[in-house]
Amino acid sequence: MTNPLSAASARVGAGLRIGVLALQGDFREHLRAVEAAGAAGVGIRRPAELAGLDGLIIPGGESTAIDKLARAFDLAGPLTESIRGGLPTYGSCAGMILLADQIADPATDLSGKPQQTFGGLDITVRRNAFGRQRESFETDLDFKGLDFSATASGVAPVHAVFIRGPWVERVGPGVEILAQVEPADPVHASHAASLPGTARIVALRSGHLLATSFHPEVTGEKRVHELFIRMIRGEA
Repeated sequence: MTNPLSAASARVGAGLRIGVLALQGDFREHLRAVEAAGAAGVGIRRPAELAGLDGLIIPGGESTAIDKLARAFDLAGPLTESIRGGLPTYGSCAGMILLADQIADPATDLSGKPQQTFGGLDITVRRNAFGRQRESFETDLDFKGLDFSATASGVAPVHAVFIRGPWVERVGPGVEILAQVEPADPVHASHAASLPGTARIVALRSGHLLATSFHPEVTGEKRVHELFIRMIRGEA
C-alpha cells in the first residue's frame, strides 16, 4: 500500500537541500524519498557536509552503531549543535532514538558506558519495544498533520511497518503526539492478532523536530517526508 506524491507534492521540496546521515542504516531510501519530493538529497558523513543544509534526516538502522560511528567521524558534536541550534531534523526508528533526550534501556559498551544520543526531543524512548526482527508487524495509523493530503473521503491512514521499532514512554511539554498504536488496532504479524496493553506513541513532533518509530521510507508512504518538508518551509 503506497501513497505516491501528487504532481504538486512532487515539487514541494524544490530548492531545498536535505541531508541524510549516511553512516549506517537505510539512508539510501530516505535520499530517494526527498529527491522524489523535488529536494536535493545529500549523504552526510563528515562535519563539513552539514553546512548549508535546510534539513536533516537520521535514518533507521542500529542506533548503537550510528552513535559509535558519529563519534568516530567527529560528527556527534556538530550534529548535536546543529539539531539544538534549530536545524529541522526528522528521525525514523533508530533516528527517533538518537533524537530522544533519554533512553529507558540504553545499550552499554564493554566498559559499561551507556550509548549516547544527539538529543533535542524531550522524550523517553524504549529500544526494540515492539520485539525483535521476527516480531516485525504492519498496521494502519491515524496520523495528525496530514491534512494537505486530504481527498473527498478524508485523510487516508498511514500504513506503517515496524521493524524492531522503539516506542515513546514519556513526552515533555511542547511535544505533540501525532500517532499511536492502540491496543485494539489490528496488526499483521505472525506473533499476534493485536497489540496488548496501553496505546503506544509512535510519531511526534516538537518545534523543528519530527520522529517516527516506523519506516515510511520503505513502504512507498511519501506523506511523512512531505510533512517534514512542509515543516522546513514553515507550512506545517
